[in-house]
Amino acid sequence: MKTTKTIFQDGDHKWIAIVRDPEKPNYLIDTNEYLVTHGGQGLLLDPGGAEVFPAVFSALSAEFDPSALAGIFASHQDPDICSSLALWLEFNPGMRCHVSWLWSGFIPHFGGTADTFVSIPDEGSDISLCGLTLRAVPAHYLHSSGNFNLYDKTARILFSGDVGAALLPPGEEGLFVEHFDKHIRHAEGFHRRWMGSNEAKRRWCERVAQLDIDMLCPQHGAIYQGDDVQRFINWFDELQVGIVNG
Repeated sequence: MKTTKTIFQDGDHKWIAIVRDPEKPNYLIDTNEYLVTHGGQGLLLDPGGAEVFPAVFSALSAEFDPSALAGIFASHQDPDICSSLALWLEFNPGMRCHVSWLWSGFIPHFGGTADTFVSIPDEGSDISLCGLTLRAVPAHYLHSSGNFNLYDKTARILFSGDVGAALLPPGEEGLFVEHFDKHIRHAEGFHRRWMGSNEAKRRWCERVAQLDIDMLCPQHGAIYQGDDVQRFINWFDELQVGIVNG
């Protein structure tokens, strides 16, 4: 079963992590989903694949009324990001999906109509959640050619999608990074292969280093917090990516 953890709260402005499922089938990559709420509405970030929809829906429902979801933020087009879209829309047909313009003709294959999708331009845009402004931050080619992070300036949280992801072995399932040097070994191979551009990586590092970030929340693995946020940015800045052995 998926479990939930509130990682930020100030009144009704809240971030909830819907974290890894030890009971999932071993042929599925494990994922984190995140919910940000404000003013009684919610935005669900990278809601996951159809296979994990029941677990995500059940965990979310224990914390928040799913009928109050205003929309979904999809960092990119992968099936583990949003192949559950049709199931969420079946529950709430009026829900909107914020996604790069590049994928606005592809993700509808998962479900929805032309009215479902709100296209994000390459330079990013603001997303309003009942008066709270969230910022879609460009992260193109990391690893998708149309890719965005989501930044909450008030909470000082950056949802980083696949940037910062780590494929953790059994027994290392903590919510937060506890030992950076040990943890980052589980991220290195993923980043070398899945991040396709050293130039794009450098631009991302320069961009997010200017943001005030307390937590960097990836879609796979543990959350970086405090000094580990800058440690990750520095590590990533020095890493050579787009590498295939063989």
